[in-house]
Amino acid sequence: MGGLIWSLIVILFVLWVIGLVAHIGGGLIHLLLVIALVLFVFNLLTGRGARV
Repeated sequence: MGGLIWSLIVILFVLWVIGLVAHIGGGLIHLLLVIALVLFVFNLLTGRGARV
């Protein structure tokens, strides 16, 4: 499950960078980034994100 979360975070980050550079998507891409950041912090706090 941890790998899936990290994949989602990476994909959303890449989409955010593309939207930032290409000026497409506007608020939607920033919203997706915030969701990815919340998932990242949640995994850090629960201790599941640190294991590789």
